[in-house]
Amino acid sequence: MRKPGGSGGIGARSATTADLQEVSAVRLTDNRGFTLIELMIVVIVVGILAAVAIPMYRSNTEDAIATEAAAALGTIRSALRNYNAEHVTYVNPSFVDGASVTASGILEVNNTDLNGRYFSSECYTFEGDTTVNSYTIKCAGSASTAPAAGDVVGVVRYINQNGDITRG
Repeated sequence: MRKPGGSGGIGARSATTADLQEVSAVRLTDNRGFTLIELMIVVIVVGILAAVAIPMYRSNTEDAIATEAAAALGTIRSALRNYNAEHVTYVNPSFVDGASVTASGILEVNNTDLNGRYFSSECYTFEGDTTVNSYTIKCAGSASTAPAAGDVVGVVRYINQNGDITRG
């Protein structure tokens, strides 16, 4: 190996065994890989991040899908407000617990207004009491016959006469 500043020519020295051993030692220390402990720590950290991120992702996905139900619930609520303006009550003897909101024909909401990608008109049912001027409309994804109904089997949302949308 040449000494620093050497240019080859006169005074240059040839590589000795000691120089080659020095170069081999440097290469061995420079080519160091990951230890098993380091790899295990990385795997554990990735596992923890996945355990936190996947449930959050699923929850956000469910909320995004449920916006379709919230929009339809808002449509039903508007129809019930119109009904209330005309009849001074939210309830009617035809509105019985569990009845489809489109079954009675009293509200001006039909099946095509409520059918979507995830939820269908069968999902929306009336819950109320004829003696109390209040109601709740339930949207149960398990009753859906929409094209992507399998994605909303566990989704349940409610809306009341105040417009409060809650999870079931």
